[in-house]
Amino acid sequence: MNNNGSTFLGIVAGTALGAALGILFAPDKGSKTRQRIADEAQATKDKLAEKADALKEQIASTASSKKRDINEEIESIVSDASYKAEDVITALESKLKALKEKNKRLQKTS
Repeated sequence: MNNNGSTFLGIVAGTALGAALGILFAPDKGSKTRQRIADEAQATKDKLAEKADALKEQIASTASSKKRDINEEIESIVSDASYKAEDVITALESKLKALKEKNKRLQKTS
């Protein structure tokens, strides 16, 4: 994104410098110079709009990709947690069964 900012700044600075030099050294009449400046300004505006649209699409694409990655990671974490919970439940059921058997033996001997 820093590269896009530098490109944008370069375009703006180049356009401003070009316009200033064009006015200073213009051999044409004032009306032609003004028209040329207006045309150049419009062209620069169009280029900037294209760059902004491309940057917007790039950001949207990156955000969408990151969202998809995060959703996949969350799904993986939930799945892992589910398997671990199942292991804990199985271990607790086994302990409970052993405790019930021990309790039955204690009840018979009393």
